[in-house]
Amino acid sequence: MLLNYNPRACLPSAEDLPDSDDTPVDNQLQHLVPGLLEAILALIWSERMDWFFGVDMGIYFDPDEPAIVPDGFLSLGVPRIVDRDLRLSYVLWEEQKLPILVLEVVSQTRRGEYSQKKRDYEEMGILYYAIYNPLRKRKPALEVYKLEGDRYILMKGMPIWLPELNLGIGREEGTYQGITREWLYWYDGEDQRYLTPEETIQDTRQRELDTREQINNANRKIQRLEEKLLELGINPEQL
Repeated sequence: MLLNYNPRACLPSAEDLPDSDDTPVDNQLQHLVPGLLEAILALIWSERMDWFFGVDMGIYFDPDEPAIVPDGFLSLGVPRIVDRDLRLSYVLWEEQKLPILVLEVVSQTRRGEYSQKKRDYEEMGILYYAIYNPLRKRKPALEVYKLEGDRYILMKGMPIWLPELNLGIGREEGTYQGITREWLYWYDGEDQRYLTPEETIQDTRQRELDTREQINNANRKIQRLEEKLLELGINPEQL
């Protein structure tokens, strides 16, 4: 049972619960990979306030059990911002919404991503479970499972379309925070990936440069035309 508690009991709030299990991440990727996904969502869903993406944040599903701390997770239908202090943890009996997607990034030290954690998320009823293992060579580095009944079924395709999110998720070579390597990205319905914050800034700057160049070219053409008219004895100001 998802919320195994006595509704008449006084349940702890997020402020009462630990906001970390004090277990350090194994490497930068476990923070940067979900952090990039969160940053892209903040751009493409900037007008929406009904979603929340947690990075290395505890999910409390039972007041008598410790939190589960995935590398990243996405919830829909919850306030993006609860107050100015933001969320300390994700407490299911307060949120009343399960995360729709959970992400685990595998490091050199595996932490049960393909076994125990997979079973835990199945039992919780998480719809999508994504595992990214950049060290994999013979099998796909990114696997996404969908809950069918009470079991996870491996999804096919790349990027993998998630209809409930109206987004795809996939992997591709790119640059984030000056680091060029393979990253996870969100994709639209035509399998075109959304830009990162850095790429968005660069794209905006390039558009501005192109616009300035077009304006300068137009001004130079006007100047040449005015000079030609003057050579012909025609005052362009009188036209």
